[in-house]
Amino acid sequence: MRFLSTFFILFLLITSCKDVKTKDQLPAVEDAQVFTKVDIEFLHQDSTSIRALEVAHDAVMYAGSDGHYGIYEINLDKTKSTDAVMASQFKETNKGRIDFLGKNPAFRSIASTSKAFYILSIENPALLYRYDRTSKEVSLVYTEQQDGVFYDAMTFWNEEEGIAIGDSVNGCLSVIITRDGGATWGKLDCGSLPNQLEKEGAFAASNTNIKTIGDETWIITGGGTSRLYYSANKGFSWSIYNVPVAQGKDTQGAYTMDFYNNQIGIIYGGDYTTPEDNIDNIAMTSDGGKSWVVTASGKNDGYKSCVQYVPNSNGKEIIATGFTGISYSSDSGASWKQLSDAPFLTVRFANDSTAYAGGKNALARLNFKR
Repeated sequence: MRFLSTFFILFLLITSCKDVKTKDQLPAVEDAQVFTKVDIEFLHQDSTSIRALEVAHDAVMYAGSDGHYGIYEINLDKTKSTDAVMASQFKETNKGRIDFLGKNPAFRSIASTSKAFYILSIENPALLYRYDRTSKEVSLVYTEQQDGVFYDAMTFWNEEEGIAIGDSVNGCLSVIITRDGGATWGKLDCGSLPNQLEKEGAFAASNTNIKTIGDETWIITGGGTSRLYYSANKGFSWSIYNVPVAQGKDTQGAYTMDFYNNQIGIIYGGDYTTPEDNIDNIAMTSDGGKSWVVTASGKNDGYKSCVQYVPNSNGKEIIATGFTGISYSSDSGASWKQLSDAPFLTVRFANDSTAYAGGKNALARLNFKR
């Protein structure tokens, strides 16, 4: 959502950024096994604000403000090739800056296949670029130029099919899809999406208001109205479900979402203009998004822009980040504690103890300690 484009310039620089069980059935992690601290290692610090971050098995890519992007790949000089997938040592192999007709676009959306990374800009014109991982060439594969265009998030179902979503244009939520590996993209007609609201949008806060597992897709909207769009068939048909988080203002609603599997999920948000507000800003689902239950209302750390499940935690451990710091739950979202004040805007896990995070002026590796 476009008002987020300028807000964070007001903040200080970073100073150091099966059987399905319900929430009540999932026990908390034993105290001896919970995260107790996080160590932060900066990969680089510069003037770039980073909200678009993708962690592949062998590389980390970011894209951010003023057209900047960069790729870190596993440094095989510092790790054995046999454990490269789990290595945490990376080296920067390429970085660049996109110029489009004299303008450096801001990027908030990123996705990848085994062959390429894709980065998508926000404001008009929307620009979607492909970074070829072999040739390292950057090519423009989709453009959209019209008033109101503003893309928020992007992901892939598989090597051939991907999806990106954006704010409503002419009364229709913007959804573009590729079926040919990212070579071409097409926009869904309004008739393909049910029950549209004219000003419905989403927050371009961390590329986490869209999630895919297998053929399934979840999209969370926010800003005035927060609802969940669900597709069981890779975007060919859609259903909509209401969510109970606080909403009604342009700056309020669900900012971020994650699913541990296709049944257990979380939405997290609030209002970035009043970040201390923590009433009805977190909700959980145990039935794939059809119904949601508010949790930890009044008992959490307030607004966050990114939420992620910790891998291999059975859906019990969750990390949430934002300019207010890094928070952690070990009991499926029922309670939260602050691990760090570092103001990271987005985070992705590489394994169950290592994550990468982007924020204002920094990209870092987060090492969680038990």
